[in-house]
Amino acid sequence: MSTEGRAHRIIVVGGGAGGLELVTRLGDKLGKGGAAQVVLVDRSPTHIWKPLLHEVAAGSMDPHTHQLEYVAQARWHHFEFQQGELTGIDRGRKTISVAACVDLDGTELLPARDLSYDTLVLAIGCVTHFFGVPGAAENAIALDTVDQAERFRRKLISACVRAQNGRGRIGEDGRPRVDVAIIGAGATGVELSAELRNTAHVLSAYGLHQLDPRRDVRIHVVEAGPRILPALSERVATETTKLLHKLDIEVLTAERVTEVTEDAVLTASGKRIDADLTVWAAGITAPAVLSTLGLPVSRMGQIIVKPTLQSEADPDIFAFGDCASCPWPEKQGAVPPRAQAAHQQATFLYGALRARLAGKPLPSFGFKDLGSLVSLGHFSAVGSLMGGLIGGSMFIEGLMARVMYSSLYRMHVMALHGAVGMGLDTVTHWLRSKTSPRVKLH
Repeated sequence: MSTEGRAHRIIVVGGGAGGLELVTRLGDKLGKGGAAQVVLVDRSPTHIWKPLLHEVAAGSMDPHTHQLEYVAQARWHHFEFQQGELTGIDRGRKTISVAACVDLDGTELLPARDLSYDTLVLAIGCVTHFFGVPGAAENAIALDTVDQAERFRRKLISACVRAQNGRGRIGEDGRPRVDVAIIGAGATGVELSAELRNTAHVLSAYGLHQLDPRRDVRIHVVEAGPRILPALSERVATETTKLLHKLDIEVLTAERVTEVTEDAVLTASGKRIDADLTVWAAGITAPAVLSTLGLPVSRMGQIIVKPTLQSEADPDIFAFGDCASCPWPEKQGAVPPRAQAAHQQATFLYGALRARLAGKPLPSFGFKDLGSLVSLGHFSAVGSLMGGLIGGSMFIEGLMARVMYSSLYRMHVMALHGAVGMGLDTVTHWLRSKTSPRVKLH
């Protein structure tokens, strides 16, 4: 109990994969019995697993069937939801400031307000980093939110329809053409390129355009480094490059982008890559608000935390996921910004916060790298399993990799709804797929 005679108040800011898993488990364990007040703060009213956004952008996933309402999850799992964006922290008063919420017409729905906490957990993720490239923020689309992914999908369909009616670009062969440039060949960029190739085939099959899906819809992946998937092993990168070439996706490496215009991408080597649509997937950075909170931050703007995931400056403030710089002694660096890290840290904090409320010492977090997987949609998947999972490292591809990639999302759903809920969700989406086109067409 706090000094004010009320239950200990835990506020988690950020309803991403890790944040929502954490408040769901804390609500079920502590909130249900009144042992603690658990509050989730997020600027959006709904949650979607961020690794799915490239599928939303390609139209192969309808976001409305995969989004989860925070208010409903709060009701089911005994926590409170407060909508709004974090704008500041008063560590002396132990309050956070949350911005006002407005509707689509700009009318204020919720006022700006302060929320008190006993324990604060920051899990606000990351945002796209444009690296100051001229025209990038104005002319390229990032994939940080559902709205951005949906905007790209609509623009893609419009570009294909315009092209077939002679209102778009004409290629050197005199045929109508659509060019898509994806800047950045990390997991998001590579996965999006494969999904887009599938989308081009489906749009043609449904008659939305008469373009040749491979010859007339051209996809370019531009990477500044010497190879794609720089965070993964060279073998995974090599095999993925081969698969992309089989899909007629142009892969350009060692090409640093110097400018993005309305209809092209320019590189340091002098290349001009035509682009009706440009996606920026070249890097991430911490949200700017983190550097205004008075807490130590890393060079990338992440909150620097101890092995207990507590901020170096304040033991009552924790941070995890992409917004935190957590030590990884085995690699003499920081824990990488991956979904598996956020999931492991959410599980760790669930136990650590319970120990803290019981007056016990906090344990130290240890990251276990279980490998990485890259999905190429309906075509294939590649990746590697490693660490404690198999006791070494193993390259996988094809059906096995696709099944394991799909299981990552199912594990997230199970963390939110339990095993029965996950099973029902899986069956529901399978049944829906039997009466819906493979790509969202409107």
